[in-house]
Amino acid sequence: MADVINLRTARKTRAREVKEQEAVANRAAFGRTKAERAADEAEAARREAALDGTKREEGAAVRNVSETNDV
Repeated sequence: MADVINLRTARKTRAREVKEQEAVANRAAFGRTKAERAADEAEAARREAALDGTKREEGAAVRNVSETNDV
C-alpha cells in the first residue's frame, strides 16, 4: 500500500524546488552578491583616495615648468 501524503505539503515542496532552480539560474546570470559589490566599491574608493593623495597641485606644476624655462 502506498504512503499517505499531504497534497498541500507536496505542492509547496515542489514549488520550493522550482523556485530554487530559478534562483540558481538567476545567480549564475546576474553574478555577484551585495557583499561582493560593496567590497569592490570600497576597494575602488580606497584606490581613488590613494590616487588623490598623490596628486600635485595644478599651480605647482605650472610654476615649476615656467621656472625651468626662465633659467
